[in-house]
Amino acid sequence: MPTAVQDITTAQSPGGVLIAIDRGGTFTDAWAQIPGREEHVILKVLSESPDEYSDAPTECIRQILEIATGAPIARGTPLDLECVESIRMGTTVATNALLERKGERVAYITTKGFRDALKIGNQARPDIFDLSVQRLDKLYETVLEIDERVTIEAWAEDPEPQSIDISADPDLREGLTGDAVRIIKAPDLDAVRRDLLDLWNKGFRHVAVALMHSYTFPNHENVIADLAEDMGFQVAASARILSMAKLVPRSQSAVADAYLSPVTARYLASFRKGFKGLLEDKNGKKLFLNQSDGGLVNFKSFAGLRGVLSGPAGGVVGVSKTCYHADDATPVLGFDSKF
Repeated sequence: MPTAVQDITTAQSPGGVLIAIDRGGTFTDAWAQIPGREEHVILKVLSESPDEYSDAPTECIRQILEIATGAPIARGTPLDLECVESIRMGTTVATNALLERKGERVAYITTKGFRDALKIGNQARPDIFDLSVQRLDKLYETVLEIDERVTIEAWAEDPEPQSIDISADPDLREGLTGDAVRIIKAPDLDAVRRDLLDLWNKGFRHVAVALMHSYTFPNHENVIADLAEDMGFQVAASARILSMAKLVPRSQSAVADAYLSPVTARYLASFRKGFKGLLEDKNGKKLFLNQSDGGLVNFKSFAGLRGVLSGPAGGVVGVSKTCYHADDATPVLGFDSKF
């Protein structure tokens, strides 16, 4: 005898159930479109209600599947997503962890002499002439300086740059940007390993690596990141995350990713327990999470840095899609109210 899930799977045309979820700090909102059902399903549940359910988005999906199949599904039962076409979810898990400073302990690894780069920062602040600047608490707990250094050969902004024969000097390499890079000092990997072991013994498991000029010459950064990963660390390497010239924002991005990615990973690991196959089967391809840029990514590629504005970005996309009309071209203001 076919199950209710099989019935709806057979009957759906052209696709299955579409589900969209916004997991906020207080409430979790869900929307669903079910084939053959004229009215859309709209749900709102508390984001935290441990006496009733362990996870709000999973509870929303359970209720939607009950409506779609017409059969009761007990709480705690692993959910079957066979009749679901896609789940698109925005979450404030990383946002809240950042605001509440509930991320992981992070060690910041950078080039020797630049340990205070993030403490000094730059002039990116709301009021540049305000003499009473209030510094935000740093996300990293300690700094490991690597005795390495590379520079850009000659004048990078010379309007009439001279041709440089890289093959004529063993200390020169061509960077990713096409610049000639001089290796002044390569890292001593034995010393790096000892320093990393010291971090490990102090309880650190997450490191952010951001070396000078790694945007064009990531070799030193990559070898240190690989060494740390081999030792068991979770690593956020700046050149792999945000390959830009400026050390400060590149370092900030790496530190934020190392600080928040474990939080999002733990949440997703807990979330997956509510589904058959733990979303390791074909149904894992149906779950997408919203990123800070408003785009969607499969849950396996979701990371802390790109999830900081996951929920708010989804709101902006929603307002623009539902309230703005290209022919009318009327500007739209969106408000996120907690009341």
